[in-house]
Amino acid sequence: MTDQTLGAVPALRRQGSDPADTVVVLTTAPDGLLAKRIAHVLVEESLVACAHVGSAVSAMYLWQGKLEGGDEYPLTLKTTADALPRLYARLCSLHPYELPEFLVLGVAAGSQSYLDWVAQATRPAAEGAL
Repeated sequence: MTDQTLGAVPALRRQGSDPADTVVVLTTAPDGLLAKRIAHVLVEESLVACAHVGSAVSAMYLWQGKLEGGDEYPLTLKTTADALPRLYARLCSLHPYELPEFLVLGVAAGSQSYLDWVAQATRPAAEGAL
C-alpha cells in the first residue's frame, strides 16, 4: 500500500492498486426494509465496513426493451478490493433483481485512520476468501 501523504496533511493517504485498498460500491434495493436487511447482513458478515441506506429515489430504465420505473433505495457500501468477489456473490444471493446494480468506485485518497478501519473491518471476509 502506498504511504504517500496528500499535500501537507499527513493524516491523509493516497491509494494505488493494492488489494486491501478501500473501494466504494453502489447498489440499490426495491424497498427500504430489504435495503436495511442487505446492509445488516453485509456488515455482520464483514463483507463491508459500513453501509449507508438512502431514502427512496425514482428510477427509470430500459429493461429487456421495456421502459420500467419505480422507487429504489440506494446503498453505498465501503469495503476493500479483496472483499469484492465475495461481496458480489453475497449481494446477488440476497437480492431479488436478476441483475442488481454493482458499481465499484476507486478511492483515490482518504483519512489514514478511516482507510485502516475499513481494511480491519473487512479482514475476516478477505481472509475467508483465501
